[in-house]
Amino acid sequence: MIFAALVAVRVIVVAALLYAVVIATTSWAVRARHLNPFGPWPRLVRRASDPVLRVFERRLVQGGGSPQDAPLWLVGAVVVGGLILLSLVRWLVGIESLVSAGPRGWARAFVSVAFSLVMAALVVRVIASWFGISRYRSWMRPVFALTDWIVEPIRRILPSVGMIDFSPMVAWLLLVVLRGFLLGLL
Repeated sequence: MIFAALVAVRVIVVAALLYAVVIATTSWAVRARHLNPFGPWPRLVRRASDPVLRVFERRLVQGGGSPQDAPLWLVGAVVVGGLILLSLVRWLVGIESLVSAGPRGWARAFVSVAFSLVMAALVVRVIASWFGISRYRSWMRPVFALTDWIVEPIRRILPSVGMIDFSPMVAWLLLVVLRGFLLGLL
Protein backbone atom coordinates (compact mmCIF):
# COMPACT_ATOMS: atom_id res chain seq x y z
CA MET A 1 0.00 0.00 0.00
CA ILE A 2 2.69 2.48 0.98
CA PHE A 3 4.90 1.43 -1.93
CA ALA A 4 1.97 2.14 -4.27
CA ALA A 5 1.57 5.61 -2.74
CA LEU A 6 5.27 6.32 -3.28
CA VAL A 7 5.02 5.21 -6.92
CA ALA A 8 1.90 7.35 -7.41
CA VAL A 9 3.65 10.42 -6.00
CA ARG A 10 6.63 9.80 -8.28
CA VAL A 11 4.34 9.55 -11.31
CA ILE A 12 2.60 12.79 -10.34
CA VAL A 13 5.92 14.62 -9.89
CA VAL A 14 7.26 13.38 -13.23
CA ALA A 15 4.00 14.36 -14.98
CA ALA A 16 4.15 17.84 -13.43
CA LEU A 17 7.77 18.18 -14.50
CA LEU A 18 6.94 17.16 -18.07
CA TYR A 19 4.07 19.67 -18.07
CA ALA A 20 6.39 22.47 -16.90
CA VAL A 21 9.13 21.54 -19.37
CA VAL A 22 6.67 21.51 -22.29
CA ILE A 23 5.43 24.96 -21.25
CA ALA A 24 8.95 26.35 -20.86
CA THR A 25 10.17 24.84 -24.14
CA THR A 26 7.17 26.16 -26.06
CA SER A 27 7.59 29.59 -24.51
CA TRP A 28 11.26 29.61 -25.49
CA ALA A 29 10.43 28.49 -29.06
CA VAL A 30 7.88 31.29 -29.42
CA ARG A 31 10.29 33.93 -28.07
CA ALA A 32 13.09 32.64 -30.32
CA ARG A 33 10.66 32.79 -33.27
CA HIS A 34 10.90 29.09 -34.00
CA LEU A 35 7.13 28.81 -33.53
CA ASN A 36 4.37 31.15 -34.59
CA PRO A 37 2.70 32.43 -31.39
CA PHE A 38 -0.70 32.11 -33.07
CA GLY A 39 -0.13 28.56 -34.27
CA PRO A 40 -2.18 25.66 -32.91
CA TRP A 41 0.51 24.22 -30.57
CA PRO A 42 1.49 27.48 -28.79
CA ARG A 43 -2.18 28.41 -28.39
CA LEU A 44 -2.98 24.98 -26.93
CA VAL A 45 -0.05 25.16 -24.52
CA ARG A 46 -0.90 28.72 -23.50
CA ARG A 47 -4.53 27.76 -22.89
CA ALA A 48 -3.43 24.81 -20.74
CA SER A 49 -0.85 26.84 -18.82
CA ASP A 50 -2.57 30.19 -18.31
CA PRO A 51 -4.14 29.40 -14.92
CA VAL A 52 -0.80 28.28 -13.52
CA LEU A 53 1.43 30.86 -15.19
CA ARG A 54 -0.74 33.83 -14.20
CA VAL A 55 0.24 33.28 -10.55
CA PHE A 56 3.95 33.31 -11.42
CA GLU A 57 3.60 36.25 -13.81
CA ARG A 58 1.79 38.32 -11.18
CA ARG A 59 4.47 37.59 -8.55
CA LEU A 60 7.27 38.38 -11.00
CA VAL A 61 5.72 41.71 -12.01
CA GLN A 62 5.21 42.64 -8.35
CA GLY A 63 8.87 41.83 -7.69
CA GLY A 64 10.05 43.89 -10.65
CA GLY A 65 10.82 40.90 -12.87
CA SER A 66 9.78 40.02 -16.37
CA PRO A 67 6.61 37.95 -16.80
CA GLN A 68 8.35 36.14 -19.68
CA ASP A 69 10.43 34.31 -17.07
CA ALA A 70 7.34 32.68 -15.54
CA PRO A 71 7.79 29.34 -17.38
CA LEU A 72 11.33 28.97 -16.01
CA TRP A 73 10.11 29.79 -12.51
CA LEU A 74 7.39 27.17 -12.99
CA VAL A 75 10.02 24.54 -13.84
CA GLY A 76 12.04 25.53 -10.76
CA ALA A 77 8.97 25.43 -8.52
CA VAL A 78 8.00 21.99 -9.83
CA VAL A 79 11.52 20.64 -9.28
CA VAL A 80 11.80 22.01 -5.74
CA GLY A 81 8.21 21.14 -4.83
CA GLY A 82 8.59 17.64 -6.27
CA LEU A 83 11.76 17.00 -4.31
CA ILE A 84 10.11 18.21 -1.11
CA LEU A 85 7.01 16.09 -1.76
CA LEU A 86 9.06 12.97 -2.50
CA SER A 87 11.16 13.54 0.61
CA LEU A 88 8.05 13.98 2.72
CA VAL A 89 6.50 10.76 1.42
CA ARG A 90 9.76 8.87 1.93
CA TRP A 91 9.92 10.28 5.47
CA LEU A 92 6.37 9.14 6.18
CA VAL A 93 7.26 5.65 4.93
CA GLY A 94 10.25 5.68 7.29
CA ILE A 95 8.07 6.81 10.20
CA GLU A 96 5.72 3.90 9.60
CA SER A 97 8.64 1.46 9.74
CA LEU A 98 9.80 3.11 13.00
CA VAL A 99 6.55 2.17 14.71
CA SER A 100 7.71 -1.44 14.93
CA ALA A 101 11.36 -0.55 15.58
CA GLY A 102 12.84 -0.62 19.04
CA PRO A 103 14.99 1.98 20.79
CA ARG A 104 17.95 1.19 18.55
CA GLY A 105 15.87 1.97 15.46
CA TRP A 106 14.70 5.24 16.98
CA ALA A 107 18.29 6.22 17.84
CA ARG A 108 19.44 5.44 14.30
CA ALA A 109 16.57 7.51 12.90
CA PHE A 110 17.37 10.44 15.21
CA VAL A 111 21.08 10.41 14.25
CA SER A 112 20.23 10.16 10.57
CA VAL A 113 17.73 13.03 10.71
CA ALA A 114 20.11 15.24 12.71
CA PHE A 115 22.94 14.73 10.23
CA SER A 116 20.60 15.22 7.27
CA LEU A 117 19.42 18.51 8.76
CA VAL A 118 22.97 19.80 9.23
CA MET A 119 23.95 18.67 5.72
CA ALA A 120 20.89 20.39 4.21
CA ALA A 121 21.77 23.57 6.11
CA LEU A 122 25.30 23.29 4.71
CA VAL A 123 23.93 23.12 1.16
CA VAL A 124 21.69 26.14 1.81
CA ARG A 125 24.68 28.02 3.22
CA VAL A 126 26.78 27.34 0.13
CA ILE A 127 24.03 28.25 -2.34
CA ALA A 128 23.24 31.42 -0.37
CA SER A 129 26.89 32.43 -0.58
CA TRP A 130 26.72 32.16 -4.38
CA PHE A 131 23.91 34.70 -4.43
CA GLY A 132 25.50 37.00 -1.85
CA ILE A 133 22.80 36.45 0.76
CA SER A 134 23.91 37.82 4.11
CA ARG A 135 24.31 35.56 7.10
CA TYR A 136 22.46 38.16 9.15
CA ARG A 137 19.14 37.77 7.36
CA SER A 138 16.52 36.37 9.70
CA TRP A 139 15.98 33.17 7.71
CA MET A 140 19.74 32.54 7.33
CA ARG A 141 20.58 32.76 11.03
CA PRO A 142 19.43 29.20 11.83
CA VAL A 143 21.40 27.90 8.83
CA PHE A 144 24.61 29.46 10.10
CA ALA A 145 23.85 28.39 13.67
CA LEU A 146 23.57 24.78 12.47
CA THR A 147 26.78 24.85 10.41
CA ASP A 148 29.21 27.27 12.07
CA TRP A 149 30.36 24.68 14.62
CA ILE A 150 31.91 22.56 11.87
CA VAL A 151 32.71 25.05 9.07
CA GLU A 152 34.51 27.74 11.06
CA PRO A 153 37.21 25.51 12.64
CA ILE A 154 37.90 23.97 9.23
CA ARG A 155 38.07 27.44 7.65
CA ARG A 156 40.71 28.49 10.22
CA ILE A 157 42.86 25.43 9.44
CA LEU A 158 42.33 25.11 5.67
CA PRO A 159 44.13 27.71 3.54
CA SER A 160 41.96 29.66 1.13
CA VAL A 161 42.44 29.09 -2.59
CA GLY A 162 41.56 32.38 -4.25
CA MET A 163 37.82 32.93 -4.14
CA ILE A 164 37.01 29.27 -3.55
CA ASP A 165 36.23 28.17 -0.01
CA PHE A 166 36.74 24.43 0.40
CA SER A 167 35.70 24.35 4.06
CA PRO A 168 32.02 23.46 3.34
CA MET A 169 33.15 20.52 1.18
CA VAL A 170 35.49 19.26 3.87
CA ALA A 171 32.72 19.74 6.45
CA TRP A 172 30.36 17.74 4.22
CA LEU A 173 32.87 14.89 3.96
CA LEU A 174 33.44 14.92 7.71
CA LEU A 175 29.70 14.79 8.32
CA VAL A 176 29.30 11.84 5.94
CA VAL A 177 32.11 9.93 7.65
CA LEU A 178 30.87 10.80 11.14
CA ARG A 179 27.30 9.79 10.30
CA GLY A 180 28.49 6.46 8.88
CA PHE A 181 30.58 5.84 11.97
CA LEU A 182 27.76 6.66 14.40
CA LEU A 183 25.19 4.64 12.47
CA GLY A 184 27.65 1.74 12.41
CA LEU A 185 27.89 1.88 16.19
CA LEU A 186 24.12 1.82 16.56
